[in-house]
Amino acid sequence: MFSNIRIVLVNTSLAANIGSAARALKTMGLRQLVLVDPKVFPSSEATALASGASDVLATARVVATLEEAIADCSLVIGASARSRTIPWPLLNAREAGELVQLESSKHPVALVFGREDRGLTNEELHQCHYHVSIPSDEEYGVLNVASAVQVIAYEVRMAHLMAEKGVVAQKTMPLAHAPWDEDIVPVSDMEQFFTHFETALIESGFLDPNNPRQMPARVRRMFSRLRLDRLEYNLWRGIFSRMQAMASEITQLKKG
Repeated sequence: MFSNIRIVLVNTSLAANIGSAARALKTMGLRQLVLVDPKVFPSSEATALASGASDVLATARVVATLEEAIADCSLVIGASARSRTIPWPLLNAREAGELVQLESSKHPVALVFGREDRGLTNEELHQCHYHVSIPSDEEYGVLNVASAVQVIAYEVRMAHLMAEKGVVAQKTMPLAHAPWDEDIVPVSDMEQFFTHFETALIESGFLDPNNPRQMPARVRRMFSRLRLDRLEYNLWRGIFSRMQAMASEITQLKKG
């Protein structure tokens, strides 16, 4: 029942945290672990800390970039412990578990966790549709990455158990595309979308590539909230192409 759910650990420094995270996954019934450029893996220390979850480590996928880890996912939720310059749609752990439960039956979803010392970068968080934050004590808000994985994995499992009992998550239902007439576009296609959009804005003279300010990030936030389906995606790509054609025509007229 969790075959479409993956836990992604980015640039983990301590092998022990990878092992502990694998254990956290298995205790909640999850199996998919993806490691983005880990400092040390495989590792005997990770296997020791996995304590019976070595099968999760054995099937863990190691990739070079976050883009590769989430390319086929249509829902990506990134863990963030602090507020950012540009606010992003934010869920608490329970809401994240419910949303994952609602959408994982339709397409792959990813829960992304960052480095032990500084979490996920702004650029990495901008690749997520939502951020999730675990409320901790203000005097000591330091949560070990494996502990954070355990909390979120628990909420995912609880959401599935409640769904089996027929309890529908009313609060997060509006966030999920269910039912929907077209498939939601995965992250890999949206990366092409953002590149095309930015290029069209530059060629039309609307965006100064030397001084983009916060526009690219705000564009990402807007379309991440919308979460385009395939028809909407194709429509917008057509608009961008027309913008580029018109900009080229105007340039040629000025030269002529």
